Amino acid sequence: MDKEIMLTEEGLEEVKQELDHLINNVRPEVIAELVEARAQGDLSENADYDAARNRQAEVEARIKELETMISRAKIITSDKKTSEVKIGNTVVFKNVKTNKEMEIKIVGAIEADPFEGKVSNESPLAKAILGRKVKDIMEVRELKEPYKIEILSIK
Repeated sequence: MDKEIMLTEEGLEEVKQELDHLINNVRPEVIAELVEARAQGDLSENADYDAARNRQAEVEARIKELETMISRAKIITSDKKTSEVKIGNTVVFKNVKTNKEMEIKIVGAIEADPFEGKVSNESPLAKAILGRKVKDIMEVRELKEPYKIEILSIK
């Protein structure tokens, strides 16, 4: 059985946009590069042709990967009125020791980007807070030293 790929609606839209761009813009560019490189003659010693073929392979592989993501996508809907943390929610919490507050959005692994505050549902942090409620305090076992956090709000 094929594994579901968890995506938010925004994440699915980004995947679809990238696929559209590759099919309608990049693929024709690569084909034009191949035609131009073939016109240069001897293909056995043609570096431009080899580069164009490599680029074509990369583009086609990415197209196939995106099509697979779309076909296996399971849309994550965030329940804004939830009392417990679920995938798709934005969670504000604080480190109990440092009192530092953070805000993260729990997304599927494909969309995860810690620099944008998007944390994979498979990460230790997400695993620690999924199913928890506001004011819950729990330990996050990550890297070398575990730490405690308190959930302040769920959006």
